[in-house]
Amino acid sequence: MSAPDQTLPREDRRWHYRRSLASRVTLLTTIAVGLAVAFVALGAYVTVRMQMQSTLDQSLVERARSTASAPTLTFTSGEEVPAWALVATDVRIALVNSAGDTNPKILDETGLRPAEPEIAVARGEESTSIRTVRADGEAYRMVAVNYGDGVALVLAQSLDSQQQVLSRLGVVMLLFGVAGVIAASMAGWMVAINGLRPVRVLTSRVERIARTEDLTPIPVEGADEVARLATAFNQLLRAVSASRDLQRQLVADAGHELRTPLTSMRTNIDLLAQADAAGATLPPGARAEVLDDLRAQMEELTTLIGDLVELARDEPLQHVVETVDLSEILDHAIARVRRRAPGVVFEVHADPWYVVGEAAGLERAVTNLLDNAAKWSPPDGTVRITLERGTLTVDDEGPGIDEVDMPHVFDRFYRSEESRSMPGSGLGLSIVRQVAGRHSGSVAADRSPAGGARLLLSLPGNPTPPPPTPPPAPPAASSSGPDVPPTRTTQENLR
Repeated sequence: MSAPDQTLPREDRRWHYRRSLASRVTLLTTIAVGLAVAFVALGAYVTVRMQMQSTLDQSLVERARSTASAPTLTFTSGEEVPAWALVATDVRIALVNSAGDTNPKILDETGLRPAEPEIAVARGEESTSIRTVRADGEAYRMVAVNYGDGVALVLAQSLDSQQQVLSRLGVVMLLFGVAGVIAASMAGWMVAINGLRPVRVLTSRVERIARTEDLTPIPVEGADEVARLATAFNQLLRAVSASRDLQRQLVADAGHELRTPLTSMRTNIDLLAQADAAGATLPPGARAEVLDDLRAQMEELTTLIGDLVELARDEPLQHVVETVDLSEILDHAIARVRRRAPGVVFEVHADPWYVVGEAAGLERAVTNLLDNAAKWSPPDGTVRITLERGTLTVDDEGPGIDEVDMPHVFDRFYRSEESRSMPGSGLGLSIVRQVAGRHSGSVAADRSPAGGARLLLSLPGNPTPPPPTPPPAPPAASSSGPDVPPTRTTQENLR
């Protein structure tokens, strides 16, 4: 029994009884076997009944024909007796003429009346007739054959013995059918219990994982559907485990990166507080230096928090914002970076390239690439930027990237030994990779021909802008009457 879902409308809230899978398998097996037994029993009963009926009809017809063709018997006393009068007593026998009269009246005594089929045989219109009649609550099988001279020989035999045999056969089949259904139910229950044992084992293991949060993979046995389900669960567990490890690493790295500016800020604030508490005044230069250090640490902390928020948006691009010219984005990013690195020269060669995506995210990614190149370039260095066929290449004249650090350049919080003494959080290139992934692009790192680092950002797009979407046509004016002024709601919306 399952409780109703409270989120559904009131009329859809109802209690539902749901059987277990084992009981449903058992029920379906029992129904299937019961139907099979019923059809077999019915077929056997009908077959036996038809066969007994056919055998009886054939026997009656042969007896009637042999009796009709037998000669008249003459006894020693000189009395002549026809052969039909000496037929066994289990059969009612008489002669019927074309008028429907019988001789002797044996048929009349049992309530049997010759009808049109027997009269037609007496007239010679039919050679044989056979049918089932009822008299005094008892069924008879009546056969008529032509006896000659407008007379038909009629034999009638009771079906009571045949019906008794069929009744016994029906009872036997019913008993065997019930026994078969019961046996099928037990067999179905055993099959369901044994067949669903791997499912129960898998369920208990998954429940244990949900209860203990132990993401150890589930042992896989065999190669059937349950094994495939266990393999799918293991893949899910590996994905959850990797996500949890990344989350823990992100929290740990974020805490480590946040500790440095917070510690420096606390030290400077304590220094100012101690100076004020002691009534001493710091030299103007020292106080300005402390305040500048605080301002720099605040900016670093703000940048780090912004990078963390950007990395937390680890979702695919859901809504197409606009068509963006990547060359214009590049111009804006270069203008921003030049203000922060006035001594670095930027050589730019950019072809138009239009990308469908988020303008702010793309500008953030391009700016991070240029900031990284400006940070590693010497004071009078040159950063060469090329945008061709959707690939943005940034070359600097810095020391380059070591082979050991090359696979980890775009990892979160990863900083090489040389970069640990330089400003930064180690999140800029991670944001570049995340933005590229949201726009179905890619990033790569290599060595520049000038000896520094080369970073590449590839984004799918087109060299020409897509045609503008035509504005929707205004609604046609109604000709049914004069113009109606807009309602209050429409006027407020127009404002």
